[in-house]
Amino acid sequence: MRPIRVLVAKPGLDGHDRGAKVVAAALRDAGMEVIYTGLHQTPEMIATAAIQEDVDVIGLSILSGAHMTLIPRVQELVRAQGRDDILITGGGIIPKEDVDTLERRGIGRLFGPGTPTTELIAYIKEWFATREKQEA
Repeated sequence: MRPIRVLVAKPGLDGHDRGAKVVAAALRDAGMEVIYTGLHQTPEMIATAAIQEDVDVIGLSILSGAHMTLIPRVQELVRAQGRDDILITGGGIIPKEDVDTLERRGIGRLFGPGTPTTELIAYIKEWFATREKQEA
């Protein structure tokens, strides 16, 4: 089976990327191909990179409180390119009611602070295995 390709991004003005770097390293250590875009990415930059890199997963790290704007915008831009098969997941400081709203919109599972990286890795691997079976 081919490696899972994951784009890890920090949308918006949030300047804290230690968590995103920890997640990126954990995903890489788990055998995934990881592209980390760095800080201060616009939704347009993230969607463009995801399409160019032909990723399976976009992982967004948001601590700024702008998750209800940034996450749906990335989703819209990726879908506009015909890539509704990309899992959009992420984490940060996101209130439960916002998590529920985003998940109803088709966003994947969102992880809060302190979630073990093993949980995120297992989620992505399970999602990918299910998608590969459906495509086979």
